[in-house]
Amino acid sequence: MINGAHIVIYSRDAEADRDFFRDVLEYPHVDAGGGWLIFKLPPAEVAVHPTTGPETQELFLMCDDVEATMEDLTAKGVEFTQPVTEERWGRLTRLRLPGGGDVGMYEPRHERATGL
Repeated sequence: MINGAHIVIYSRDAEADRDFFRDVLEYPHVDAGGGWLIFKLPPAEVAVHPTTGPETQELFLMCDDVEATMEDLTAKGVEFTQPVTEERWGRLTRLRLPGGGDVGMYEPRHERATGL
C-alpha cells in the first residue's frame, strides 16, 4: 500500500535550500545522514495538468492568506519574484529559493483535498 510521497527539489545550492526549509519555513526534519535533511511537509495534494510542452513537475506551497504569509517571509529575507496574481483557482505568487530556483505559493480558492 502506498502511504506517502517524496518530493525532490533539484538545486544548484542544496545546502542553502535545505537551510531555507529548516530555518525560514521552520519545517520539522530528520537527518538521513551526512546533513541530508528530509522535511515533513504540511498536508499535500497532487494535481495532474495537461501540457503540450515538456512534462515537468512543480512545487506550490499553499497558505490561508497570501499577503500575510508574504509579509512574514519578507521579514525573514525571502525574495518574491512575482507579484500576487488573481487566478480562477487562487491568488498566486512565486518566491526565490537561496539556491536560485523558485517555487509557487498560493492561497487556494478551490476546495482542498487535504481535508479528505
